[in-house]
Amino acid sequence: MNVLITGGLGYIGSHISVVLLDAGYNVFLFDNLVNSSRDVVEKISSITNKKLLFLEGDVRDSMSLIKFMRAHNIDAVIHLAGLKAVGESVSNPLEYFDNNVCGLVSLVSAMQKCNIKKLIFSSSATVYGDPAYLPLDEEHPKSATNPYGRTKLHCEEILADIAKSDSTWRITSLRYFNPIGAHSSGLIGENPSDTPNNIMPYIVQVAKRALPELIIFGNNYATADGTGVRDYIHVEDLSEGHFVALNQLSKRDQAYDVFNLGAGRGFSVLELISAFEHVSGCKVHFKIGDIRPGDVGTCFASIHKAKVKLKWQARELFMICVGLHGILKLAKNK
Repeated sequence: MNVLITGGLGYIGSHISVVLLDAGYNVFLFDNLVNSSRDVVEKISSITNKKLLFLEGDVRDSMSLIKFMRAHNIDAVIHLAGLKAVGESVSNPLEYFDNNVCGLVSLVSAMQKCNIKKLIFSSSATVYGDPAYLPLDEEHPKSATNPYGRTKLHCEEILADIAKSDSTWRITSLRYFNPIGAHSSGLIGENPSDTPNNIMPYIVQVAKRALPELIIFGNNYATADGTGVRDYIHVEDLSEGHFVALNQLSKRDQAYDVFNLGAGRGFSVLELISAFEHVSGCKVHFKIGDIRPGDVGTCFASIHKAKVKLKWQARELFMICVGLHGILKLAKNK
């Protein structure tokens, strides 16, 4: 099968590429390099001993997508391209709607013109908003609390409407919780060149003394230690979730489905810091800041549906132990 991954040189896309290449798929990457680097292509090839093709481009450019997909006989698409920082989306919502929603419309329009109707969409647990109950299952009411979450929710609604209009589509939305970690090789992972938006690369930068301290956004949530609780899933587990979801597309009857991808339990920010300090032997200095607009106190997944229908489950201990070791290798390789 020939699979196109948009945003394929990014944090999650690079790990999915490794899983698919190892499984024998032909992988083609499309990325505008806004949040990624061209040298990731060589790193993926080094890990897998296989070649893959990369084209620099923006998913809002439908014609480039059409030419690329037709030239390489693409069978299915995994759509990851988009902006993803909650705080940034609050300060610049128009950019997020343009990239995330308009980008999806452009991609799906190009796919339709090429008669490609298999799609895995990268969604987010932010579509659930402030939880009415926990754990969050796929039937939980949707009510995003920030522009980033709303872009994902709008994209899901667009895809559900497309599937209703044409039952030959096979579309799956995967609602990520909090991806974390790095490949066990230490060659790829979340390793931004500027100030990180996500917590784990920020912790690494503080541990390396590249940044002075970590700001914990609030310590008066209704949690055991007052800090926010999130469902952290290792990126390699997340990548396996995409692999099984892709394989399931051709085996089901319904045109559209959605799954949570998480570990199924929450860790607080202080627990995450403690785990990192234990594995690395490094002290992480932090201070308490204000709660960020759009953040919720506790968020973790029900993974029952993925376990039953996809036969997939994240490995919790893998995230804590092997995952942090991969991050440390990545930090040393940088």
